[in-house]
Amino acid sequence: MQNPETRSLYLPRHLLMAAAISIGYLLLSWVLIGFKFEQLYLVIFFNSFYFISRTTRKFIIGFSIFLVFWILFDYMKAFPNYRYQSVHIGDLYNAEKHWFGIHDQGRVITPNEYWQANGNTFLDILTGFFYLCWVPVPLAFATYLFFKNRTGFLQFSLNFLLVNLLGFVIYYLYPAAPPWYVQQHHFEFIANTPGNTAGLGKFDLFFGGGIFKSLYSKSSNVFAAMPSLHAAYPAIVLFYGLKYRMKWFNLLFAAIMIGIWFAAVYNSHHYVLDVLAGIGCAVAGIAVFQLALKRNPLIQRWIAGFVQVIS
Repeated sequence: MQNPETRSLYLPRHLLMAAAISIGYLLLSWVLIGFKFEQLYLVIFFNSFYFISRTTRKFIIGFSIFLVFWILFDYMKAFPNYRYQSVHIGDLYNAEKHWFGIHDQGRVITPNEYWQANGNTFLDILTGFFYLCWVPVPLAFATYLFFKNRTGFLQFSLNFLLVNLLGFVIYYLYPAAPPWYVQQHHFEFIANTPGNTAGLGKFDLFFGGGIFKSLYSKSSNVFAAMPSLHAAYPAIVLFYGLKYRMKWFNLLFAAIMIGIWFAAVYNSHHYVLDVLAGIGCAVAGIAVFQLALKRNPLIQRWIAGFVQVIS
């Protein structure tokens, strides 16, 4: 016989809620962007964790914050930002040359163009590994906090979501083409341009795989280079690492952060201006969240209540 603890995982209200969330998500996704197997995998992942044990249920409820981020990012495909504002291509490129241009053989070029011409295999591999840390490091950090500090986990996760939402808003206010777009298409706007590995293709070629090709083929919108959320994520991790006194791990977080910033420019996925905007987005999101957390009792109570749910 099942013990009460196990049976309580399969109460009718739990089954109905999980079914409603799963079916609702699949139907909405089908309407907005069409069916993809990744959506089904996400549903299976969510339900598996929700029904395996009490611990995994608490884990997936907490990590639902990250699932919301992923779903919103995916749904951006249904509402391309270039439909609502003109895409900044030439003006952003020229601004980059004005502020960070490098004099090379009698002409001014962007840092991206410099590294495109002066890269090497060592940097191709190193920056590729750094770029692969973009999402795994925040998720690994969140997992650590979940088991060590549930309040810290929730604050980090909500702050992560807030920074992303700020970034998404800027994407729609200021659609921007990445450096590789100018390198391949110059200053002509081409709607529905697919994602591109740019310099990261050298990493794929060296290892004979297609990890970055696979990732960028699923890009929600190539005209979302400003701000660079690649630059924002490690900054959030480092802030909370310092806040919770992660000691030598913070040296690792700092190295990864700087590595990702450099990799973004080296591989022509972002301008230096994009990286600075991403850092600014992270700083603004952290400042707003910390201020709200300190001064708003409602947020404090809500977080305390959520912590009880996942504890």
